[in-house]
Amino acid sequence: MRRRTFLAAGPGGLTVTFLAGCTLPVIPKRPAPEVADALSWVRFEHGRYTLFIPRVEMGQNILTGLKQIACEELGVDWTRVDAKLPATTEIRRVRATVGSESVKEFAVPLAQACATLREAIAAGTSAGVLKAQALPVAALRSLRPGGRFVGKTMPIEQGRAIVLGEPLYAADVQLPGMLFGRVLRAPASPELRSRLLGADEAAARAVGGFVALVRDPLLTMVHAEGLGIVARTPGALDRIEAALTPRWQIDHAFEQRDIDAAVDIDTRLQAGALRYKLQEDGIDQDGPWEVDLRIDVPLAAHAPIQPRAAVADMAGEDGMQVWVGSQDVFYQRDVIAKRLGLADERVIVHGHRVGGAFGGKTICTVELEAALLARATKRPVKVQWTRAQEFQLGFHRPPSSHRIRARLKAGRLDQWWHAFASSHILFTNAAVPAWMQRLTDFIGDDGVARGANPPYRMRARRVEFDLTRLPVLTGPWRGLGAGPNVFAIECAIDECARAARIDPVQFRLDHIEDPRLSRVLRRVADAAGWRDARAPRAGERRGRGVACGIYKAMSYAAVVADVAVDDATGEIRITHMWCAHDCGLVVNPDQVRAQCEGNLVWGIGMVLVEGLSVGRSQVAAGTFADSPIPRLNNVPAMDILLVDEGDPPSGAGETAIVAAGAAVANAVRDATNVRITKLPTATVPVQPSAP
Repeated sequence: MRRRTFLAAGPGGLTVTFLAGCTLPVIPKRPAPEVADALSWVRFEHGRYTLFIPRVEMGQNILTGLKQIACEELGVDWTRVDAKLPATTEIRRVRATVGSESVKEFAVPLAQACATLREAIAAGTSAGVLKAQALPVAALRSLRPGGRFVGKTMPIEQGRAIVLGEPLYAADVQLPGMLFGRVLRAPASPELRSRLLGADEAAARAVGGFVALVRDPLLTMVHAEGLGIVARTPGALDRIEAALTPRWQIDHAFEQRDIDAAVDIDTRLQAGALRYKLQEDGIDQDGPWEVDLRIDVPLAAHAPIQPRAAVADMAGEDGMQVWVGSQDVFYQRDVIAKRLGLADERVIVHGHRVGGAFGGKTICTVELEAALLARATKRPVKVQWTRAQEFQLGFHRPPSSHRIRARLKAGRLDQWWHAFASSHILFTNAAVPAWMQRLTDFIGDDGVARGANPPYRMRARRVEFDLTRLPVLTGPWRGLGAGPNVFAIECAIDECARAARIDPVQFRLDHIEDPRLSRVLRRVADAAGWRDARAPRAGERRGRGVACGIYKAMSYAAVVADVAVDDATGEIRITHMWCAHDCGLVVNPDQVRAQCEGNLVWGIGMVLVEGLSVGRSQVAAGTFADSPIPRLNNVPAMDILLVDEGDPPSGAGETAIVAAGAAVANAVRDATNVRITKLPTATVPVQPSAP
């Protein structure tokens, strides 16, 4: 069915109104990469190789890592391979760049494709499409140690361009005749139904640079109606928005206390059993517990340095080109094609380097806005969210509330009960309507549950959780539920070690089931000199903490943190962190260290500063002043130990986040005898020292 359009010419500009309704949500496709797909990633022509990277580059430097594998397998010099981010027309469909799976899932098919190409060229083949050869891993040069490129630190692809400020990002795209757009919405969470009651259109048209107002049902985000504005310059957008003075009707309201009450774990436990059971061994609920701990983790932002941006341009009457900074370029194509009624092959999406994503740039938001405004004006349009829009319209890490109880027997874990409540992650309310979420609730949300089953021996355990749809948008955030869940677990394990009067490293080693986790824990304890005394300093208290964990049953991390707590103010200062990390075969040591360091900083932020408050029916933050991230003075010296004992490559992008925050919290407990139970906490109450 074709959509009807109403155009009205007004003084100084255009009003474009579309009159059709929205369609069902588009479900992202997640094909497993195979060698036949990988043959579309690498080309040979005129003596040079082009590597179309099947992953999105967003600071993890996968451009460099996959180029290392390609050069190793092809057996060619670094300078003979050009690595680039492809458009959707240049490679076969690949799934979103999420879950720290790029090397784990894509290294083997890429190496197989490169080996196929290498052998064909050696046999004298110089043109044509090759038949894929799924060679065994043992036959691949690039996935064993001792190579020329793999396991070495290589120059960062696009590194020089970043330093020189060359155009790499979607926000850098410039097209002839390009206009600038923004979509205005009510000052409320998009989860609340809101609609435009009126605006001063005459005042908006009188602003210099005004081009158009766009009314289109497809500009609705969740339940929030959108009003598009288009201008000749970015600066004119602010003036047009101010002149419009839009008036909105907002249905319903909420405050921070409503969010807190919705996920309060004790309230839910009092109401009865929780809905989702990850493990149920028949624990004894009656009787005392040696450890009974509640942990509350707030809503938190992704806080990318670059707010999302996109450029769109009509290609004739039935096509569209879009330049994006998205974690899933094929999903952008699918959504735009379906929403605009275009054939998939007539929508070309160009992927660009992303200035920070962390799971937050997986759905279609600014990309659809740009496409709709470009269609309305018949001109290329760039849309870039403001920082306030990034906070208030993006989805965030859901808050969670945890209650962990544990019993010990002869100094060993006997019974464990972890109950928690949170909101949706994989089935985000930013893309999944309430009626569909009620269907997905029959199976739960693996993203919320990630990391919740502790990696320790015990006689019986119950791990259960509840889900609730919140009036704020929640969704994937670095590590999904693993960060908050393992934080709670590792804090409780530390309390168990204290109750048993056993050293916390030894207590963990006594209970760990996986030898690779034991290995990283021993390595980090040795590197930190775990048992060495911390010299006290006048006016502060010193403490040391440890935590460890497994990410997605594939990668391992253990962290030791040293802290100093000011005797007068209770301010927490982290003085040193050590991390041992095992992700199997290390392709690029420098970049894996960088990922570990980034995760440690996220753990620091999680404990000390990061949290999004809610007020007046929306996320209250509009700038980094309202929702801070760690600053340089929060970041201590760090030692990263890479543990590579010949296991296949896995993932490094999120692993250390499972241990970073808890190591800091456990160090504070060691220094002050105060257990941090509500995040974030930059200061703790300090009791006067005994005379």
